[in-house]
Amino acid sequence: MQRLQVLKGAFCGLDAIQQQLLIGSAVAAGGILIHLLYKRRQVKSIPLGEGWWGAGQKPVSEDEQIYPFEVQTSDEEIEDLHERIDRTRYAESLEDGCFHYGFNSTYLKKVVSYWRHKFDWKKQVAVLNKYPHFKTKIEGLNVHYVHVRPPRRENQKVVPLMLVHGWPGSFYEFYKMLPLLTENHDGLAFEVICPSIPGYGFSDAPHKQGFDSLAASRIFLTLMERLGFSQFYLQGGDWGSLITTNMSQMKPMCVKGLHLNMIKARMGFSVMFSLMIGSYLPFLVGFSREDVRRLFPFFEKNVWSILRESGYFHIQATKPDTAGCGVNDSPVGLAAYILEKFSTWTDQRNRALADGGLERKFSLDDVLTNVMIYWTTGSIVSSMRFYKENFKSNPDKRRDAKVGITVPTGLAAFPGELMHCPKSWAQHRYRNIYSYTFMPRGGHFAALEEPQLLANDIVQFVKKVEKF
Repeated sequence: MQRLQVLKGAFCGLDAIQQQLLIGSAVAAGGILIHLLYKRRQVKSIPLGEGWWGAGQKPVSEDEQIYPFEVQTSDEEIEDLHERIDRTRYAESLEDGCFHYGFNSTYLKKVVSYWRHKFDWKKQVAVLNKYPHFKTKIEGLNVHYVHVRPPRRENQKVVPLMLVHGWPGSFYEFYKMLPLLTENHDGLAFEVICPSIPGYGFSDAPHKQGFDSLAASRIFLTLMERLGFSQFYLQGGDWGSLITTNMSQMKPMCVKGLHLNMIKARMGFSVMFSLMIGSYLPFLVGFSREDVRRLFPFFEKNVWSILRESGYFHIQATKPDTAGCGVNDSPVGLAAYILEKFSTWTDQRNRALADGGLERKFSLDDVLTNVMIYWTTGSIVSSMRFYKENFKSNPDKRRDAKVGITVPTGLAAFPGELMHCPKSWAQHRYRNIYSYTFMPRGGHFAALEEPQLLANDIVQFVKKVEKF
């Protein structure tokens, strides 16, 4: 009260012109502040753009029909695979090398022996065809997707949900989660759409340069519109997290909610400052005890570990076709290249194990089915090119990097993910976080590794948004 009297006295001591200037300045400052707050709350979007990725010139019209699709195989395809496996020339593994040098050759021989003599591809094709598959042409490409509807039940609200995979995964990662999502959750169930990113699996590969996450996002938005969905939920990890984020930026009015299990933070001043003091004064920078445990020592857990695991990234972001020649021609080379990621990205401690801990969380049938999707479609090179297309220029200068995400967002932070992103970092980009969950276990391939945990987190997030 005394301070107010002092301020009042100081104001009254000013002449009329000074008082008017002071009032005008205060009004102007207040107006600027209100404008900035309004601008921040405005729903911003990025342009959809347009593209044509088919061979040759764009036709006048395009077939927009949706056609049923079935995964098929043949004796000739399996015989060719076996012949190539039989001609494999293995490298000698180092003594006690474990998985520190990549996929251990000694264990690789065991995996390949199972693949050659026990793995039943025809049986797995039947598993793949358990759910309905479709294809439709968008921007010159046949886009493949799985579409699963929940059983009809009384008093049940059905919400559409698109699940988007990453590399080196596929739509098959979600198969164990599909029955969990389509079951009834206290009156809520999901109608699930799982597309294959163009260039992956059964979706056509682009014939032209420049197909990046923005192009994939636009195609998937077109797919949802073609299926008759005006509003829907999105979920993604790896490339799927970027694609679904871009979809949310392009058409925020259509995206009711965005759920991610891989979160990328922008490395600005506030992030750097939080790293400097976060281990000593975590509460000042919004870190929880679990954030501190996962982040620090930062260089060991989040810098050196990334350097050890990102060699593939530099190759695929620069010269994907060169490395791709070998893995596209050799099934064993392809298996080693893909399955090494399923080992180390699930738990980086697996590098110290002779078998890479691969079968601790996955069955060989499951991971080899994923490999076979790449092998039988010859899509490994086109999938690798997606890195090149997204990193032709500085990603922080792309238009999507400058627009925040305003749709309701749910984040699931798995402890085995390659890099941890605290909620306080995520909030810089995702500005409407409804839920942030420290998952008790699991790594990069969460849908395949921990389907129940991921499904539960998606359900609780959607219930919050839907106010169930």
